[in-house]
Amino acid sequence: MRQKELRIALVCYGGVSLAVYMHGVTKELWHLARASRDAESVRPGAGGSARVYRRLIEHIRDDAELKLRVLPDILSGASAGGINAIFLAQAVHSGQSLDPLTDLWLENADIDKLTDEDARPLWRFAKFWAQPIASWVLDRPGNAVSESVAPETREEVRTKVSRLIRGRWFEPPFSGAGFSDLLENAFAAMEAAPLEPPLLPAGHPLDLFVTATDFHGHLSLLRLHSPAVVQESEHRMPIAFRARTPAQEGKGLANTIELVLAARATASFPGAFPPLRLEEIDGLVARSGRSWPERDTFLERIMPVHVRQNTVQGVSLIDGSVLVNKPFEGAIAALQGRPAQREVDRRFVYVDPRPDRTGSAANPERQRDSTVGFFAAIFGSLSTIPREQPIRDNLESLETQSREAMRLRLIITRLRPEVEGAVETLFGRTLFFDRPTPKRLQTWRQRAQQAAAVSAGYTFQAYAQAKTSAIVARLAKLVLTAASHLDLAGPEPIEIALREELSRRGLDSLSAPGGGAHADAIAFFRAHDIGFRIRRLRLLARRLARDWEADPEIADDALEQAREAIYAIMALYFEREDGDGLGDDFAAASEAVLSDPGSVLDLLEEKRLLPEVDDRAEAMLAEALQAMPGNLKRRMLLTYLGFPYYDIATLPLMHNQDLTEFDPVKVDRISPEDATAIREGGTHATLRGTEFYNFGAFFSRAYRENDYLWGRLHGAERMIDIVCSTLDEELPRATRDGFKRDAFLAILDEEREAGRCSTILLEQLRSEVAARLA
Repeated sequence: MRQKELRIALVCYGGVSLAVYMHGVTKELWHLARASRDAESVRPGAGGSARVYRRLIEHIRDDAELKLRVLPDILSGASAGGINAIFLAQAVHSGQSLDPLTDLWLENADIDKLTDEDARPLWRFAKFWAQPIASWVLDRPGNAVSESVAPETREEVRTKVSRLIRGRWFEPPFSGAGFSDLLENAFAAMEAAPLEPPLLPAGHPLDLFVTATDFHGHLSLLRLHSPAVVQESEHRMPIAFRARTPAQEGKGLANTIELVLAARATASFPGAFPPLRLEEIDGLVARSGRSWPERDTFLERIMPVHVRQNTVQGVSLIDGSVLVNKPFEGAIAALQGRPAQREVDRRFVYVDPRPDRTGSAANPERQRDSTVGFFAAIFGSLSTIPREQPIRDNLESLETQSREAMRLRLIITRLRPEVEGAVETLFGRTLFFDRPTPKRLQTWRQRAQQAAAVSAGYTFQAYAQAKTSAIVARLAKLVLTAASHLDLAGPEPIEIALREELSRRGLDSLSAPGGGAHADAIAFFRAHDIGFRIRRLRLLARRLARDWEADPEIADDALEQAREAIYAIMALYFEREDGDGLGDDFAAASEAVLSDPGSVLDLLEEKRLLPEVDDRAEAMLAEALQAMPGNLKRRMLLTYLGFPYYDIATLPLMHNQDLTEFDPVKVDRISPEDATAIREGGTHATLRGTEFYNFGAFFSRAYRENDYLWGRLHGAERMIDIVCSTLDEELPRATRDGFKRDAFLAILDEEREAGRCSTILLEQLRSEVAARLA
């Protein structure tokens, strides 16, 4: 049976109180991943919407003969969206329940709960002189509440805003320590809940990336032409976690204190919460009784400059969206070096609760006729505007990458007749009837590579230099990661040192007088060019896909067996791609890379042993080829031996040679505008947290319940859409709608049993589901 992994990189932008809606969405992704895990095993499986997702996955397996696994393995966020990404990552990695986070949002995400005790009015006449100010702000014609809050909730909002105005001034009204306590309590509740197995396969990497802003910043070096070096302040502080999924449940992604620090920092909304300082987290450690033995190591990783300058205690972290810190970028960077053992359908899924853009950009008449008010200017600049442009920039980047992938695919398709003709001329057609043993494969491979290099003429030098440049860049990043004590802003100085070492070894020129690469260049590529090996295997895997080349004479089971073999071989190289298995001696050597780069190169060659991996890979490939029918065997041999020709032609055209998953990346959005199965009208017709400049849900429990439920319902609809889009042929509309209806009703039943949401609201939604999806 054909196997495929639907890998999801989830990106949650800050949306202030709309984070409650995002939590509903992430909860459905969690349920989908649980269903996918359970469908792989004999577990009875979870109930609720997870049971419906499992039936969908099993239907796809039985009807479309596709064994699908859903893996949310990259999670990224900023501001309140970062909180959702962090908790989801913990649940995915550890097997803990995400339900306690629901209680955090519904019970505690309220102005009254978040306000610092010292910021509350002590008695009803507190700041009596401020009451006229509060009345003017809240009751005057065209005031912020009347403009942005529904009539039935205005009194509740006015009461809570009045308390803020009459409370502490010129200091943030919300408690930072109280916020940290709430987050720690939610993690503790997750730890105490019943455990399940992790949601990713054992050993699969999980990446979490959130952004924070270093208010004071630190000085970093910037290289110019004149002057050569200048100092600039750097305020970005990304906080990243990467871990291999454990085989057993219960192991957290990181120390809980570190996760709390990341969540508290990324959601430290300016003016509402005080900046996060380390003393607050140290106080949490004392209050909670938790230990944090990794404290120094963690701080050195996320703020190395401050650690070296001994300024850690003075660091103040504020909201990750202030600098438009683009959580998409961390997710894109995490694509590099990911293993693949079967066909991968990579999706970037971003949650956008307010895509309608009803501001001036979408309404030119309103832009001409209105002015920007006091609250609109402040809240818009902090909570709405910053996340608009980054989405566009990042999506354009992904679109460019996908276009490049399609362009390369077209080039390869057009080159194929000439390349296959060259291979057949080189070996003769009888080659493809011989038994391909490992020794023969090695001989054929070396002969094809030399022939391709010679036939390339003077263009081979450009190709070889492009390969070398990519290898050096990859090695420099690897060394920089290992050399944690180097005071470097980036890998560029390491690249310079490595290039100088290659020059000392006579690798300025890579071509031999008679054409192709000279002996030292060949030895360098054999020792370090892991990218070439992976690109070759990726092309083999793509030629096994029906969407690249449909051949009805080749059976599906033969293609699937061949795919499994290719991905198993690819896994050998993925294991050597990062620095996980290089050991402490490599880290020690990396610290001296600027003075002794030669030792680092030699140690890498000794540790990775790529020629030995090649021997294992060719033995596995020979075995797989022997099991293939003749027409498929011929296709694979032509591609394997012809790859040097393709690579020489296409490598100089590639802008990103580090991606190891299949291109193109597809992007899916989840928003009220995209989920209309229950109710039309988008954001305005469904969400309430958009009121009061996206702070509305912090003022009303009813609003939080509403947005949370719609987040789950919209998440369910879009999860089903995304899963179905992995199929070559769409499911019938009636079948898809049937799964959606069942998922909606399961969610409403689950929430009724939990008693978290208004019965009236649940029954209203149930009637709408019945009316629209009868």
